[in-house]
Amino acid sequence: MKAHVKALVVGGGAVGTSIAYHLGKAGWDTMLLERDELTSGSTWHAAGLLPYFNMSFATTHIHDYSIKFYKQLEAETGLNAGFSVCGNLRMARTQDRMDEYALYSSTAETVGVPHEWMTPAQIKDRWPLIRTDDLKGAIYHNTDGYINPADVTMAMAKGARQHGVTIERKWQVDGYEWTGSEWRVTVTKMVEKGGNLVASDEQTVITAEHVVTATGNHAQRTAQLLGINIPAIPVEHQFIVMEQDPALVEWRKTNPEHPVIRDADAQSYVREERGGWILGVYEKNAPARFEYGVPDSFRADLFQLDLERIEQQYMEMIHRIPSCEECGLKDDFNGPICYTPDGNPLVGPGPGLRNMWLAEGFSFGITAAGGTGYYLAQMMVEGEAEIDMASLDPKRYGSWMTTEFAARKNEECYDHVYILHHPDEERPAARPLRTSPAYDRQAARGAQFGWVNGWERPNYYAPEGFSDHDARSFRRGGWWQYAVEEAKAIREGVGLVDATAFTKHIVKGAGAAAFLDWFTTNKLPRVGRINLTYALTDAGTTRTEYTIVRLAEDEFYLVSAGAWTAYDADYLRKSIEDKEAEFGRIECQDVTTQWGVFAIAGPKSRDVLNAVIKDADPATALSNKRFPWLSAKQIELGMCPVNAIRVAYTGELGWELHHPIEMQNYLFDLLEKAGEPHGMKLVGARAQNWLRQEKSYRAFGNELGRDATPLEADLPRFVDLSKDFRGKDAMQTLGIRSKCVTLLIDGPDDADPWGREALYDGDTKVGRLTSGGYSVAFGKSIGMGYVKPELAEVGTKLKVRMQRELWDATVVEDSPYDPKNETIRKDG
Repeated sequence: MKAHVKALVVGGGAVGTSIAYHLGKAGWDTMLLERDELTSGSTWHAAGLLPYFNMSFATTHIHDYSIKFYKQLEAETGLNAGFSVCGNLRMARTQDRMDEYALYSSTAETVGVPHEWMTPAQIKDRWPLIRTDDLKGAIYHNTDGYINPADVTMAMAKGARQHGVTIERKWQVDGYEWTGSEWRVTVTKMVEKGGNLVASDEQTVITAEHVVTATGNHAQRTAQLLGINIPAIPVEHQFIVMEQDPALVEWRKTNPEHPVIRDADAQSYVREERGGWILGVYEKNAPARFEYGVPDSFRADLFQLDLERIEQQYMEMIHRIPSCEECGLKDDFNGPICYTPDGNPLVGPGPGLRNMWLAEGFSFGITAAGGTGYYLAQMMVEGEAEIDMASLDPKRYGSWMTTEFAARKNEECYDHVYILHHPDEERPAARPLRTSPAYDRQAARGAQFGWVNGWERPNYYAPEGFSDHDARSFRRGGWWQYAVEEAKAIREGVGLVDATAFTKHIVKGAGAAAFLDWFTTNKLPRVGRINLTYALTDAGTTRTEYTIVRLAEDEFYLVSAGAWTAYDADYLRKSIEDKEAEFGRIECQDVTTQWGVFAIAGPKSRDVLNAVIKDADPATALSNKRFPWLSAKQIELGMCPVNAIRVAYTGELGWELHHPIEMQNYLFDLLEKAGEPHGMKLVGARAQNWLRQEKSYRAFGNELGRDATPLEADLPRFVDLSKDFRGKDAMQTLGIRSKCVTLLIDGPDDADPWGREALYDGDTKVGRLTSGGYSVAFGKSIGMGYVKPELAEVGTKLKVRMQRELWDATVVEDSPYDPKNETIRKDG
């Protein structure tokens, strides 16, 4: 066994072997360790399906790469991966389900995934064994299908060896130690004893510059060894193999194999298996397993089948394929499949760790393995992947996440595989968990809460008895009318938004100013002023957006997106560690939970605050002269000390009121009472999202990310090219590959874009939306997105795909609402 390698991959399933293959192909000296045999985890009992269908832009890219990669493995390795390209038929019983497929189609279209639509008659004509009288239609992928998990893993393993990768079996990792420059990994030889796998007395240490964990069901043990949280916990997954179906056997004498048949409304999939059928289900009440680690006695084992739990899905299969009713049960599988709370894997740098990469939590591991290896290798070797992988980053869950939370959310995610995935869906398990003090007051006033990084945040406010679940839709849901009223309140009067979830850091010390000047793209503000700025990746793309408030010459208050607290904190702290010797002492504190935030905005916002501000001259305290736009001051509202920032994400006159979180209820009551004479409304995140698009304010995770630079986001005013900053040269080298634009859309009367739709110039796809919604200022749909630079001129006519049709869209000037910022600078 090698004593030192550049990259050590831990885990010999499909994911681990793919990562090893792609690192070896990139020229890295790589070794893979497996504690048992290759494929002995979930890989061996996986059904091997390769569905394209996924609502995530990044995950769709991953699946697309995998499907194409597996098709060329045999030519490279000489091993047949067992890929049956039979296609995938995803059926719909309701119009809502067809609407869901239309929304998915938008994402698939932007990635270039081939698919077609089928009517019930077309399905019946092509595959007469399928009952279609209760269907609305289907979406069909003819380029995917299913694969033999063991065969594809062995093919990737052989390919990895051909690229110089060493693969060692029966070695278990028992310790990780970071020396400051490399990892010391303690490994123990595993031996067979009485049918079990046990640790021997033989141990050794491997040093590695980089480590990748792809430990599947053993992720909780990995988390304990590393001292971090990894919300990847297995859930039981059942599928059954049936005896031969005579009708199917007869059909196959003269016809090709059926596609994988997905009856989403029945929570199941069916595929052929040697003249019979395999039925796999995603039923309710499937339990999480191994919350605190996999027992040593559990190897390539299974759980006892629970047929009662899947009885409904079995009857639905007979309904859909009547010929299978007389088929007996041939085999059954009930094994652990790892999940995460949102169903997407955890791929990227481990929190707080150097050169430790996670590839955990793969519920569709065979589908994702190839692409994960490709894009993770890009991140490790080149510094960034060609697509934005932030949505899969392990740090999207912070240190507040516990084992109990992950287990309950993973169970929910499993039984939500086939629910209608509304873009406005909110899942209820393990909620409420993180609540600001004003939560109960907001709930009493009709708040319908969304979930962001564990926080409960009002999405909108509705009358008593209103059901958020019933309000969801792929078009304009029942909540839409309330969001319209809230948006109008801010444009015409005054509204109050709870923005407590914002990420907040204090950076201070003798080296703070020099560090932040290097770390971010814009000029640093003067004391008492603020600026908007960006931290870049070393590849020159956007890593984080910050509002920086300069509290003193050597002290700064950084505000960033609420969904990305751990993600931002990790990058900030590691960057400080790297530069502190050069710039001097720097302290960094995450103060997110110490400060609540209310954003008050609208033409009457100053009137509300004037009624409660304590000042020698209250009438002028908030005037432009004493409190100009883009400045910050410490003020007193009643008895509450407030760090007020004159900025508004809605583009109206307004302030962010950062207050001690223990005083939040006092401040809420004070503002609510002061707002009554002015008709102040409580406003949720959905209206705010619409309003920021009217101002062309880019959002991190939408317009801003690791696949575009600030210049491509068309934000040169926040980039000071006269100074040196991290990623500057790389940003300039990339140039302008595409450009961010705002579009007004003449769409359907009952729907708005969601921010994942394809953009067309005639019949040519030229870009995609990254945000979408409704504009109360213009009375039509609005969106933001990226197009080829030559199509970014104001007035350019394009088309946007919504609900399978193309609708007119026009590129408008940046900040189509109040482009001169006259309302936001209004004096008083």
